[in-house]
Amino acid sequence: MIKIQIPATSANLGAGFDALGLALNYYNYVNIEEADGIHIESLDGTDVPKDASNLVYDTAKTLYDICGKPLKGLKIQQINNIPMARGLGSSSACIIAGLVGANQLLGEPMGLDDLVNLSAQIEGHPDNTAPALLGGIVTAVFDGKCVHWVKQEVYTTLKFVVVIPNFELKTEKARACLPKEISHKDAVYNLSRAALFSASLLTGKYENLRTAVHDRLHQPYRMELIPHGRDVFDTAYSLGAYAAYLSGAGPALMAIVDADNEYFEGKMRFALDRMGLSDWEVHELHIDNIGTRIIN
Repeated sequence: MIKIQIPATSANLGAGFDALGLALNYYNYVNIEEADGIHIESLDGTDVPKDASNLVYDTAKTLYDICGKPLKGLKIQQINNIPMARGLGSSSACIIAGLVGANQLLGEPMGLDDLVNLSAQIEGHPDNTAPALLGGIVTAVFDGKCVHWVKQEVYTTLKFVVVIPNFELKTEKARACLPKEISHKDAVYNLSRAALFSASLLTGKYENLRTAVHDRLHQPYRMELIPHGRDVFDTAYSLGAYAAYLSGAGPALMAIVDADNEYFEGKMRFALDRMGLSDWEVHELHIDNIGTRIIN
């Protein structure tokens, strides 16, 4: 049985809509092997589809079909730590698990670029799938068939403290609220800030991050779907965060925090409780530079 560890991801990073994403040390685990029929088990009790509609299975079958190999079935075991529909790449983790698992079972007919391209074709955009597979921070452009990507490993002690609301926000709904057109001025606004984010993170100019996560393409619209979202941002900045942004399509909210700010997570927990949000989760995370890996 092949055992796979897949990291959570945080996409967009403020202004880098559908182009920037990074991997975090918060993991799903998938065990996979060939079998007669479909046998799917959730080892942590999370409710997952047990038939051919399961995203891990469906993605694995796609790779078998592309390679022209018959598939009698799979045995799949899942541990789903990444919460679903929260903006932390849960669907991308399933897609990458299915592709990497099937690729291993078939003797690795697909190279790394093939997997990056195929995962983006399945998901529709590469901002979660690419960092889930590659790790680090990834800048990616998807032309519909091919992903042009650059991965950069980030060696920093910065903390990424995520606040996870107690409700789901489907990507389809989060995309439906976006405007169909934007102004030239707003396009320039986002382009400059997206470029500033990666450069500032990699060079240690963390004082730029607050400006770099400002955005006019998606966050102002999606924040309307997240009650108390702006309060969480205000709290993060009052507690000394370098930046706060909406993770992916949301509703997860991410704060970038200096390593020396050692009590940030506890203070945020206290603030959420004071707001009546005791069922919202807070986790302190760091960048994962390796990405998906086969484990023993």
